Amino acid sequence: MEIRASKRIQSLSGYPFAEIDRMASELRIGGFDPIDFGVGDPTEPTPDIVRKAVQAGVDARASAGYPSYVGDRSFRAAVAAWMEQRFNVRLDPETEVCATIGSKEAVFNFPNAILDPGDVVLCPSPGYPPYNRGTLFAGGEPWYYPVTMENGFLPNLDALPAEVLARARMIWVNYPNSPSGTVAPDDFWPALIEWAHSHRLIIGSDEAYTEVWFNRPPKSILEFGRDGIIVFQSLSKRSNMTCHRVGWVCGDPRLVSLFKKLKTNIDSGTATFIQDGAVAALSDQAHVDAMREVYRAKRDILIPALRDVGCVVPDSEATLYLWPKVPEGMDGLEFATRLLSRDVAIVCTPGAALGEPLADGTSPGRFHARFALVPSVEDCCRAAERIRKAFGRI
Repeated sequence: MEIRASKRIQSLSGYPFAEIDRMASELRIGGFDPIDFGVGDPTEPTPDIVRKAVQAGVDARASAGYPSYVGDRSFRAAVAAWMEQRFNVRLDPETEVCATIGSKEAVFNFPNAILDPGDVVLCPSPGYPPYNRGTLFAGGEPWYYPVTMENGFLPNLDALPAEVLARARMIWVNYPNSPSGTVAPDDFWPALIEWAHSHRLIIGSDEAYTEVWFNRPPKSILEFGRDGIIVFQSLSKRSNMTCHRVGWVCGDPRLVSLFKKLKTNIDSGTATFIQDGAVAALSDQAHVDAMREVYRAKRDILIPALRDVGCVVPDSEATLYLWPKVPEGMDGLEFATRLLSRDVAIVCTPGAALGEPLADGTSPGRFHARFALVPSVEDCCRAAERIRKAFGRI
């Protein structure tokens, strides 16, 4: 029989990070040992305190049954305690916090709770693909605003067209910003909130990288307001728990309630013994401080090499990413392709894979590449040497 994909699936290009995995696999199959900066998946082990809590939780909850849709009370209480300690933001664990299966499912699914067909969602370009794909699957229309070196990697809110704003329902923002590493200045948040309220827009603030910083601790938008705001958080990067799939949403209780209603119709929640590990992770700061210094070391190795070959590299203030503008005379795809040659064998992400085209057809990511600082410090040293050799700088 004929198998026909839905028009929605047919319209999608391949998920960019899956394509990067495929390219790295081809190098390995060919007998080469690529250094993979493509996908932002930490390679350092999950902290011992987390692993032990998960192991104990498996036995303690041997007969626990299905996990709570919205998260175990102990996990939601730990989230509220951590948010107060870290950001001085008080949350009611019952009404203002909901557990998620990592942040991806929450980011992708949330538009289904608030959009009607044809509603517009303002998405950053470059940005996390689930912002726009979740919008499309919910029947909405993504409209991309540029986040570029020229505008300090902040949205130019005054430049958004009135006819687009008239149809818009929500704006996605992401600070610390992936892929640029920018930390939003404190005055950005109240200005954004005032602007969003004036246009009756919900703010979705993706704060998955708040704990990977190098100069100053980033703020949460919830320090400046809660009305019409929902925050998306994850332990994937803070505690190297990408495999565990655990995070949360928090903020305006009306939006959290809508998300809960949506979530109960989609899944059964994160395994409770995984939430036990998350509670342990949130109780410990030492592993976070150690992780941050490892990323700092990797950043400080790679940035000089990229600058030596002609890249313009913003000083990464946070996240585990570098977002260099590639040398003049080539675009990000050409740069990434050169690094993929067998004598270099370095995988990075062409910026166009993350930068959706704007209304004028241009792509903010075209002349950039993204490096996820996930290889070991030793591999970063090897990569720095390979990059310099690839461009004749050694």
